[in-house]
Amino acid sequence: MKQSIQLRIGQQLTMTPQLQQAIRLLQLSTLELQSEVQDLIESNPMLEQEDSESQASQEAGSAAEEVNGTEVETPLTAENVDTIPDELAVDSNWEDTYDTGATSYSAASSDDSRDILDTYTVTSDSLHEHLYWQLDMGNFTEVDRLIAHTLIDAIDDDGYLTQDMQGILQQLSNEPGIEPGAIETEEVEAVLHSIQQFDPVGIGARDLRESMDLQLRQFEPDTPWLKEARILIRDHLKLLGSRDFTQLGRRMELTKDDLQQVIHLIQSLNPRPGSKFSNMEPEYIVPDVYVRKQNDKWRVELNTESIPKLRINRLYANLIKRANNSKDNTYLKDNLQEARWFLKSLQSRHETLLKVANSIVARQHAFFDYGEEAMKPMVLRSIADEVEMHESTISRVTTRKYMHTPRGIYEFKYFFSSHVSTEAGGECSATAIRAIIKKLVAAENPAKPLSDNKMAGLLAKQGIMVARRTIAKYREALSIAPSNERKRLA
Repeated sequence: MKQSIQLRIGQQLTMTPQLQQAIRLLQLSTLELQSEVQDLIESNPMLEQEDSESQASQEAGSAAEEVNGTEVETPLTAENVDTIPDELAVDSNWEDTYDTGATSYSAASSDDSRDILDTYTVTSDSLHEHLYWQLDMGNFTEVDRLIAHTLIDAIDDDGYLTQDMQGILQQLSNEPGIEPGAIETEEVEAVLHSIQQFDPVGIGARDLRESMDLQLRQFEPDTPWLKEARILIRDHLKLLGSRDFTQLGRRMELTKDDLQQVIHLIQSLNPRPGSKFSNMEPEYIVPDVYVRKQNDKWRVELNTESIPKLRINRLYANLIKRANNSKDNTYLKDNLQEARWFLKSLQSRHETLLKVANSIVARQHAFFDYGEEAMKPMVLRSIADEVEMHESTISRVTTRKYMHTPRGIYEFKYFFSSHVSTEAGGECSATAIRAIIKKLVAAENPAKPLSDNKMAGLLAKQGIMVARRTIAKYREALSIAPSNERKRLA
């Protein structure tokens, strides 16, 4: 095959580094953007963050000298530099002279520039740490303490013991210094009984029946309906779970009102006693935009407090020499260009975010006036066509971006939903249908809850044609139990 050289002309779309950076910034959440900005400030000397201190120093440095047309800051003097005093009072602390951030609540609240969430972190002990602390406060032998540690390790986050006695004994036999058969089942049961007296009440149970029985033991003996509640938990828990109240009342020989009192006492118990202890730290949502009603119109504005305020460092920028190709000068030029690209991409992100938010609010203004039932169906393409952007760009903008409204904080994605045709030929959004289902369940008769077929019929009377399986899907998405599990005594 003969080789030859050919010249072809064609067009190809290439993503420039600037475009790649702009797209990457679009998909970042507010917290991720703040982290990105902080990393860039640390790596690029041309960027600096504007704050109250820098603005004050800029105003104070307005009398800076100019040498050969280059602005130079005034030299630092002893009056404006913090220095460590040679001697401190004997009864003084380091915090008395220098602010370490660990100030008192009153001091932190008096300083408007400091966010109290940055100063204080809410921490809570985990369930296992809470149990270990109570174990250390008790009088246990070394062997009993080893058994207790093994039992506590086998307790899950809900407070239930996840291993049987044989598994616990097998695990203990593998411990160093413990001979096989040295620990008997009765000894493990005794230690488990002691752990079940710990806080929270009902901890260390092997099943729901045992946990609820442990909680009932904490009531005063003269508590009304306590005896009947313990009998129900012991003998008729399955009937209570299936909500067969007729059979339950017949077997316990209780009237409807008396059975209601017994069930009310049982419902006061916690089926997951360890749930109040959580290892997860609280996550705070920072809204990207605010939606307010002004002059009978909904307005959208950016959350300026969450937007990083950056600028070019003028001191370093003025050090660049145009005709100099030295290594240091090239380094400064590259960083200056990178800083300008970043600022431009950041500004483009803010403009795109505001444009998309305005389009969403304009289309969903009925939601802000009347609630979820007035939500209109909307897809990404409708917003993309309006703001003249690609659907992928709209998807990036609406992911992990939040809108603060008078009705609460919502993710941009929340306002997008599919539609269901109505009898009149219109469209109803899935969000509105879920809101209607939630309203119907809240108003139903607890003794005769609405089935999925019944709710589909009620929606059909409103002109909304929805199949039963669609109702079931929306109901499960709302974490609403089926009708047989929602049954209550009237």
